[in-house]
Amino acid sequence: MRSFFAVGFAALAIGNLHGAAAQVRQLKAGAAKVDVTPAPSELPKSYEGVFDHLYSRAIVLESGSASAALISVDAGAIPEPIWKSVTEQVEKDLGIPASHVLLTATHTHSAPMQQGPGYAQKIVESVRLAKQKVVPARIGYGTGVSYINVNRNIIDPKTKRWWEGPNYEGPSDKTVAVIKVEGLTGDPIAVYYNYAMHAVTVGQLDQVSADAPGTASKYIEDSLDDKVIALWSSGAAGDQNPIYFQQTFDLRDIRIKDYAKRGEDISNAMPPGGQGLNKNDPTVMKLMNQQKQMIQSMGQFLGEEVLHVMRSMERTQSDVPIDAVQKTISCPGRQRTDSGRAGYPGTYKDAPPVDIRLSLVKIGDIAIGGVNAEVFNLIAQRLKRESPYTATMMATLTNGMARSGYIPNDAAYGVYTFEVVSSRLKPGCAETSIVNGILDLLAESRDR
Repeated sequence: MRSFFAVGFAALAIGNLHGAAAQVRQLKAGAAKVDVTPAPSELPKSYEGVFDHLYSRAIVLESGSASAALISVDAGAIPEPIWKSVTEQVEKDLGIPASHVLLTATHTHSAPMQQGPGYAQKIVESVRLAKQKVVPARIGYGTGVSYINVNRNIIDPKTKRWWEGPNYEGPSDKTVAVIKVEGLTGDPIAVYYNYAMHAVTVGQLDQVSADAPGTASKYIEDSLDDKVIALWSSGAAGDQNPIYFQQTFDLRDIRIKDYAKRGEDISNAMPPGGQGLNKNDPTVMKLMNQQKQMIQSMGQFLGEEVLHVMRSMERTQSDVPIDAVQKTISCPGRQRTDSGRAGYPGTYKDAPPVDIRLSLVKIGDIAIGGVNAEVFNLIAQRLKRESPYTATMMATLTNGMARSGYIPNDAAYGVYTFEVVSSRLKPGCAETSIVNGILDLLAESRDR
């Protein structure tokens, strides 16, 4: 009889321990956004105004004693000083370790590079507000597809050389990865979605814009009555463009012809923004207005797919651990000694090694691997194939800005696209080092 009671009490004690552990690991989450649009007086001379606003969006996740922050900023990139300042402040003021922060740029080409303590403080404020809103929550993962991206490297039919254009047969991952965060009653809190596409559609307007990432997030938020914060996460889009990009190609042709009349050949170069375009020309105005329409259309299409995945998601969890870790890898560097955008092999000399920062935030069985550079799509596809976690995604342009330029996959070094010839990395290192590096971080997190 004593042994029966002993077993009973032991079972009860174990049950209580499991219950206590689940209670300790109850997920909590909050989300917020802060406007980070520069004031008119802060705009560079090349900018002619604001088309739409820029935001820093943040999700704070807590589980037991662990916490993490996912941040998405409408910016071309996150300079190293800004990454360092934001993560240090988040750790000091909010208690979220710097290694547990993923600070991602949406990579819009229509945002001036912002720096300084005021800009960093706005990003920190989005995290602070998100932390203030944390409530018991559940999290889920799902995937959909969207066909608004396309591989952007083709053989030009006229020159027979590599150039930029829609390569419908080229490598391109159409996956939209979606993390949904909701309250225990099912009320939406946030959604973190990952897609591989350059945000370059309105880059020639010379106006501030969040481009398609901004219109997609706004569409999702509007559709859910602004009860949700929608964070775009830049997938491996180093060689991925919007599929509907013809207006940009047409404007480039106009620019090339206008420069040629003045005796300057820019056919194998590309001045930034809309430099050199006559924006009073009716044809130019029509094309630019179509670009404005295009980001609305692409935002709606991508936003609808994210909403579809959210609605279809049946499995969400509230008892999830949080773990995060970072490391730096290094690859041999090179410095280009000639010029030209694409179509010809570059010439190079040796340069110092290039450091690449890798990050991992794992929420239950959801793994987000971060790389602080522009990565070719096949590298992320390889990571997802080799990852032990089905719910794996790669967030690029995350946690600073490597000196690498583009990071092509190994096989891509055999073609003379502008991303490959401009890369500051020698071939044969980065692809495997990135994939294995993130896999090592996953293994390290599993062992803890």
